[in-house]
Amino acid sequence: MSNLPASPLLVGCAAGFSGDRTDAAGPVVDTLIARLQQGPAEQRAFLIFETLAERTLALAQLRRRADPEAGFEPLLDAMLRPVLARCLAHGIRIVSNFGAANPRAAARHIARMARELGTPAPRIAVVEGDDLSAPAQRALLRQQLGAEMDRMRLVSANAYIGAEPIGAALDAGAQIVVCGRVADPSLTVGPAMSHFGWRADDWDRLARATMAGHLLECGAQVCGGYFADPGYKEVPGLEAIGFPIAEIDGEGRCIIGKADATGGLLSEATVKEQLLYEVHDPAAYLTPDVVADIGEAEVSAAGPDRVALDGVRGHARPADYKVNVCYEGGWLAEGEISYAGARAEARARLAADILRKRLAGLALRVDLIGAISIFADDAGLMLDAVAESGTRDVRLRVAATHEDRGEAERLTREVMALYTCGPAGGGGVRTALTPRLNTRSCLLPRALVPVRFEIVEAA
Repeated sequence: MSNLPASPLLVGCAAGFSGDRTDAAGPVVDTLIARLQQGPAEQRAFLIFETLAERTLALAQLRRRADPEAGFEPLLDAMLRPVLARCLAHGIRIVSNFGAANPRAAARHIARMARELGTPAPRIAVVEGDDLSAPAQRALLRQQLGAEMDRMRLVSANAYIGAEPIGAALDAGAQIVVCGRVADPSLTVGPAMSHFGWRADDWDRLARATMAGHLLECGAQVCGGYFADPGYKEVPGLEAIGFPIAEIDGEGRCIIGKADATGGLLSEATVKEQLLYEVHDPAAYLTPDVVADIGEAEVSAAGPDRVALDGVRGHARPADYKVNVCYEGGWLAEGEISYAGARAEARARLAADILRKRLAGLALRVDLIGAISIFADDAGLMLDAVAESGTRDVRLRVAATHEDRGEAERLTREVMALYTCGPAGGGGVRTALTPRLNTRSCLLPRALVPVRFEIVEAA
């Protein structure tokens, strides 16, 4: 490893989830270009977009069923088109999981986008192997989930694969790598493996890059977005918050900053919060690439809006991939109605009581938004136990799930009827009926999930 490139690798993130701001990439790319121009010739930069969550893939699979050319990130064009030509012109390579349920269609869309922008045809790779939803793979899933699998109306099944195929695609000359369900930090680990030539068992370096990717993966969250709390944790310029950029050295150590001339805040506190975000065991953060240990990690200021992370250790990766299985779960019915003025809360409580009596057979979730809306109180224990507070502006929300659409629709009709059937003064009714998706997780041995990449034709 003595021939590691001397210059740190630059990795900027321009999305933290599907539905994130579509103007985030511009300032990140501007900053990457400036640093490439100021840095040595061997300086390299990547732009990543993280756009998947557990339900996102199932919804993408449903869109693909309706249209074989759909199923990738719906905002792909809005996110990528404004910066694609500049990235290609300045050698900034792009890695993302915005392929979702249809990476090949996403690759074709990007190729069309490049032609429309008048750029040379980019070399695009798709990473595959995560999608386990084909009929031929049902038996494999049944071995893990048992007879329950036979009752599932399967929508999607995806393994969280890792960085190796990303690194291999980049080694093969890909300028853009389109993935489906890869683990979020792997979007950063793959470029680092390719750039520095790390082995797949270089556990300490992989773990450090994994935690750099973990800091990047939620976009503006580490730059103060999820940190801001007025009067307690002030963050300036949230309306123009910047997205993060990591500088990763040959040992995997990183400095996290943000796009130039943007709002937000990068501090030791914001980094510590994000470092622990969604981490169950700080000594054993499981990913398909490595088990990262941040038990002795050190966070230190490295300048204005720059924070260094060091002290991360790594252990051998798990023998299995995590697999998420999404299946049809009946229907979710929701209804809302507002009450204001004197005795508003009492009228909202009366409305809830009316709905409970008229919707016998449905287990209702009842919230009084503005008074009592405690997460995970499906049984209504808080609502029944807490005395009326006299709130004068309350929005009643009721929800229920049912396998039968007709049964679920009863709720939407009954909420609408509160307009004239009482109590007094209700208004602003909104109702919704949506298909419900349930999720189960299991583990599959790595050998049963063959991953691969392919450079696809630009046509």
